[in-house]
Amino acid sequence: MNHESQQVDCAARNFTMLLSSTPRGARLARLLAVDVLRGWGVSGDAAGHVVAELAANAATHGRLPGRSFRLTLHVIGDTLRIEVTDTRGDRLPEPQTPDAAGESGRGLLLVEALAARWGVIEARFPHKIVWAELTLTPPEPAFPRCGGVDD
Repeated sequence: MNHESQQVDCAARNFTMLLSSTPRGARLARLLAVDVLRGWGVSGDAAGHVVAELAANAATHGRLPGRSFRLTLHVIGDTLRIEVTDTRGDRLPEPQTPDAAGESGRGLLLVEALAARWGVIEARFPHKIVWAELTLTPPEPAFPRCGGVDD
């Protein structure tokens, strides 16, 4: 019998795209990320939520008229790194304690909960990069064969 362990593909991959600093651009960032990750054989559930929050922050708080934000995805080994670069280096994100009745203020708390780690890089002014890293899990093993001649 051949028993091979399931492992995450160790190939390095990356994707980058400029998107408009609008709510539509933020939604597109999430859809693109999930689609790209699916194509790489990576589950995009948690990553989709993280991209949605970081892109929404870039489109809302990091927006300068006429300027775009950049979404970058890197997979190296079992780590997915998500980077969102915007043009408001003067406005750094800080997790907040949301108002119980409020409809906003929870985005970075969600990123903190889903990511293994996250942070901000103050890039060459006026840019900043907000990044998050998620640890990828191997795919679920296929159903075992039953009653085959090799069992």
